[in-house]
Amino acid sequence: MANKIVERHKILAFYGVPGTNDAVTYHRMKKFTQFSHSKNPIEYSRQYVDEPFQQTDVVGFAPSYSYAFDKHTDLPVQTDMVNITNEEKLGDDAVRTIILVDTTTATGTTSVTATAYKRDYSVIPGTEGDNINIYTYSGDLKARGEQSQVTVSTSDDWQTITISE
Repeated sequence: MANKIVERHKILAFYGVPGTNDAVTYHRMKKFTQFSHSKNPIEYSRQYVDEPFQQTDVVGFAPSYSYAFDKHTDLPVQTDMVNITNEEKLGDDAVRTIILVDTTTATGTTSVTATAYKRDYSVIPGTEGDNINIYTYSGDLKARGEQSQVTVSTSDDWQTITISE
């Protein structure tokens, strides 16, 4: 089988939108103009007195996503992020779960399943309204815990997902 390049739109992010009775629905993050991941490795560097060079080890990570979107109506993820921004939510009130799915690994026909990566992130608002034509929001999502591998399924063509833990 020939190697194939993976198109950006095949890697989808899902955002846990809180609902009633502590229910969370994982909606696809739609209409984002930026969603880039940074591992932000934490390094430990030192130079020993008997060696002429420095040694560096990665001792941890502080993953984050930079995001930006044009504000749209009726998109649950954007509505939640705008509420976090406008209401200046703090602490746990601004923590959401993000699940990243590589849809090229999906299997099935009616109920499609795939392996995904899940982690909680703090929503860190940045700027808003910095475009003359469209109202925009941007900021960062910063890790709030360890990543776990999960299996997800969808029956609505990747509009929402369900975790099969």
